[in-house]
Amino acid sequence: MSYLGNISQGIQTTWKGMMLSIQYFFQARKGRKKESVTEDNYFEKANGTFTVQYPHEQIPVPDHGRYQLHNEIDDCIVCDKCAKVCPVDCIDIEPVRSPEVFGQTSDGTPLRIHAAKFDIDMAKCCFCGLCTVVCPTECLTMTKEFDFSTNDILDHNFSFSKMTDQEIAEKKQEFEDYQADKLKAKPELPAIKKESDVMKKPAAKPVFKPRIPKKK
Repeated sequence: MSYLGNISQGIQTTWKGMMLSIQYFFQARKGRKKESVTEDNYFEKANGTFTVQYPHEQIPVPDHGRYQLHNEIDDCIVCDKCAKVCPVDCIDIEPVRSPEVFGQTSDGTPLRIHAAKFDIDMAKCCFCGLCTVVCPTECLTMTKEFDFSTNDILDHNFSFSKMTDQEIAEKKQEFEDYQADKLKAKPELPAIKKESDVMKKPAAKPVFKPRIPKKK
């Protein structure tokens, strides 16, 4: 390519780049509509500024995303399935059994166990969603809350139990009393005699009979 050809190509490419910059400069006078990535032709609507003045402005998050866990404790039957399936052990549950049914969930499932403790450590959570899948009453869900950053990592531990220390102690004592009364109501079984109390019979001595030779 000749010397003048190089100059011409440089001018053309510079002009093309400048026109593209000017085009975006005028488009930047208006902001882009805040819409979810699930909207049709989301990536083709590349007009306007993309800067979001967070947290005053937020882009809508998908409905089925994996974000912060929430437990509707009134619908929880404390089955412990979520804690067992969790691969990182971020769910900590302390159950307290009840002598009788004390209520029911929104779907009619009877409540027989109190949740003395139901903590979820979101600092450990890997957002796999397995706990929400195995929950039989669908009380454990993932909300749209994704920004729960904090300076103290202990603030990532969310407690959902509504029981006070006094209520927990009362429910534990109530179940212990029920177990004791149930044990007293059982009929007494005859005592099993010990081997030392049974008179052992002397072992019979083997009787040796003389061997009589057969007659030929």
